[in-house]
Order: sequence, then C-alpha cells, then structure tokens
Amino acid sequence: MKVGITHGDLNGVNYELLLKIFEDNSLTELCTPVIYGSPRVAAWYKKTLDLPGFQCNVIESADNIRQKEINMINVLGVTEPEITPGLSSEEAGRSAKIALQRAVADLRAGKIDVIVTSPINKNNIQSEDFSYPGHTEFLEAEFGDEENKSLMIMVSDRLKVALVTTHLPLKEVAGNINEDVILEKLRIFNRSLALDFSLPHPKIAVLSLNPHSGDNGLLGDEEKNIIEPALEKAREEGIFAYGPYSADGFFGSANYLKFDGVLAMYHDQGLIPFKTIAMEKGVNFTAGLPIVRTSPDHGTGYDIAGKNQATVGSLREAIYWAIDIYRNRKRNLEAKSNPLKKYYNPVPKNRE
Repeated sequence: MKVGITHGDLNGVNYELLLKIFEDNSLTELCTPVIYGSPRVAAWYKKTLDLPGFQCNVIESADNIRQKEINMINVLGVTEPEITPGLSSEEAGRSAKIALQRAVADLRAGKIDVIVTSPINKNNIQSEDFSYPGHTEFLEAEFGDEENKSLMIMVSDRLKVALVTTHLPLKEVAGNINEDVILEKLRIFNRSLALDFSLPHPKIAVLSLNPHSGDNGLLGDEEKNIIEPALEKAREEGIFAYGPYSADGFFGSANYLKFDGVLAMYHDQGLIPFKTIAMEKGVNFTAGLPIVRTSPDHGTGYDIAGKNQATVGSLREAIYWAIDIYRNRKRNLEAKSNPLKKYYNPVPKNRE
C-alpha cells in the first residue's frame, strides 16, 4: 500500500516528526511511504536538530516510487525555501499548498492509495487557488458530490467524535445547525463507523448545543425544536442515535465509553474533550468521501518548532489508521458487493 504524506507547514514541527518517525525502516514493512516534500528542507532540519534522519528514494514523480522503501517526491524542485521555525510565512504556505495539490492529483490518479496530511497554517496557505478553511473542506471540493459529503471524525481506540459544524466562528454555529444537517451527519457517521471501522449497528451519542441541554427551553430551544426531531428521524431509518446529552456531564462521567461514536455540535465542544483524552494518539479522519485521508490531531506546533521537542505518536497513529481504514473499507465493500445467496426451502403457508 502506498501512503502519501504531505509535508505541511515547513516552519512547524512536521519535518522533525518525519525525520524521527522514519529513523528506522519499520513502517516499510506495513506500507510504502511517499513523502511530498523537499530533501533540502529535510537536510536542514536534520543538521539543525542533530537528528539521525533517514535514507530515502528522492524522485520527481509518483511514477518512480520504489515499493517497500521510503520515497520523497521533491515538490519544490531546486527551490531553496527560507526556513524560519516557529514563524508563519507566505513561502511556507505556498510550499504546503503545492505538496497538498500534488498528493491529491496522485491520489485521484491512483498512484497512491491513501493520504496523510501534516498540519498546515490555515492562514498562510490562503491564495487565489486555495480559499478553504482547512483540509476537510478542500478535500470535499476535490472529491465530494451530492452523494459524498465530508465529515470530520476525531479517532482513537477509545473515542470517536464527529462534528456537525467544523471551522466556523462560534457566533455562527447556531445558525448553521438544523434538522437536515444533523440527520445528514448522522447518516455519514453511521455508515463510516460500519464501513471504515467495522462496527456494525453502531451506537451514536449526540450532544446538545446549549448548556444542560437547554434546561427545557430556559437556556435555548435548539434541543427541543431541532436536535430531538433529527434523532427521531434517524431512529426511524434504523440509526441507533441517542441524546441529546449535555456535553460537560457526558464526558465527565465517562458516558462516552458506552457508545461507538459521539456527534458534537461544534468544533471545540468535541475536540477539547477528545484531545484531553487522546491527544498523543488522536487522529483526524475525513469520512464520507471515496478517498481515505488522515492527519495528526495537533497543529503546526510553532511554539516548539526547531527545539527537538515534538513527539511522533499522533503522526504514527495517523499512518496506522489510514492503512486500517483503507483495508476495512475495501474488505467491507467487497463483502457487500458479492453477498452470499440465500438457499432455503420456504415453509408452505398451510403447513401446521
């Protein structure tokens, strides 16, 4: 399996993580890594941080990938980008965009099987040909349609949290939550848990929007007028959705352990408890699309960039989950495409 890995923001911790995680070749026993990056930047971080680094096959295109070796596609050519760890720059944003666009083109062409995206700076990557709040929205524009809508799911062994709204200012959240969108997200989440994680008939907990689930309308009526009707319709479709639960008590009491997945109404409502519980091994997965994309659950790490303090746990898990999800999806789709025929003798209606 060919796992494409984009280098993200070159002024963050991404190259430090890549150098550390590929210090040995153990991952090549599971997959063929294909890094979309720059050997010049990798060499700079290797020397600056005094890291062992890794041997790789530097290539110009995915047509030259060597199986079971570490490959790096040189997306910046002979350019020598300015590297300023911990600082945002226009050049870093442009480099991140180029790597992402090259990887997506190869993914569409079937030259790689999955994509793992290193963190970007959502501000400096903006340009005339990239005006998306993040990876999730960009990938939906590239691969989504009316039948394939994206859903952001934060994944760990203990907890899977999906979001109704993603990268929105808090003041806009309530206006973007309605019965239809909740039902749509529940459908995608339910299918992904079954298809991508092999959890048949998953149990999904749905969080409320307001404190204390609105306190019967005292603190808001979205629960009664929007969320509860959406849950009722979901259950009519055979989705095991429960709630709405007040977010603070739900996580504080470890109630999440009783469910296969949790649907949160907005970004921080889901990600704060998730990262508190699973930060070191958490992974961001874009569900609902015909491609598999994962990412570490942390950001660019400007505060520790260039200090040799970054840990590889989340990136390693992102690679593992990409491989597992790809295999689960392929296996489950193949099983459904060729179901076993039913052979039985119906009992005559008049038989006693």
